[in-house]
Amino acid sequence: MVPSVMTIAGSDSGGGAGIQADLRTFAAHRIHGLCAITALTAQNTRTVSAVHVPDVHFLDEQIDACFDDFDIRAVKLGMLASAAVIHAVADALERHPPIPLVLDPVMVATSGACLLDPDALDAMRQRLLPLASIITPNIPEAELLLGRPLRDENDALGAARALVAEGVRGALVKGGHLDTRGSVVDILALPGGGIERFEHARLDLAAHGTGCTLAAAIAANLASGLSITAACAYATDYVHRALLLGYRPGRSATVVLDHFGAAR
Repeated sequence: MVPSVMTIAGSDSGGGAGIQADLRTFAAHRIHGLCAITALTAQNTRTVSAVHVPDVHFLDEQIDACFDDFDIRAVKLGMLASAAVIHAVADALERHPPIPLVLDPVMVATSGACLLDPDALDAMRQRLLPLASIITPNIPEAELLLGRPLRDENDALGAARALVAEGVRGALVKGGHLDTRGSVVDILALPGGGIERFEHARLDLAAHGTGCTLAAAIAANLASGLSITAACAYATDYVHRALLLGYRPGRSATVVLDHFGAAR
């Protein structure tokens, strides 16, 4: 059977993030992509105007249908809009054999608005962190998970270590929100004290879908048999290349990643 990777996330009608970005990433990595849609959004490169959350029983049907037929080697989790959705996803994953799980905790909008209510945040901590092979929060998301501000690279390092101490097998704290002198530094912490640092030049642009793409690329790499460290190294390089080649499909200045250009 051909290996597959499943994304459980929200749909972006503008095509730049969410399920759409994940499936492009899987295809660019020559991995068959599957999806279970947790939320439907009406959005473009400028705004999100509406969100619809399907019934959780239908979400169960999507997940179980995929596991029933495909050789799933990894799962990526993205937008999970409520505590009910988080519990449904955790229950579904626990019904099936454990496989690498990449958790992209979509919790904070670019505007700074929190996308999860307190019940959903608690559910994510209690149900999904113990299942995750790796979690990929940005700085505001790591602040919410840990309940403290993160101001610099040392704080990000401490946050990654603290998340691993909570039970995940890897924590990649993304440094795009930090001022690191013209570069973006992402820090990976592993059990046993291992630390890896991935640095790329900061690009002067506004982009959409980078977090989704990074987590999806890590999942694709894990499905191909790479270690967590190698999967993150290749994934951060991939996102940087996709940003360099990015394009503007809408009327705003927002850049969408070029997945297949990055793969070449």
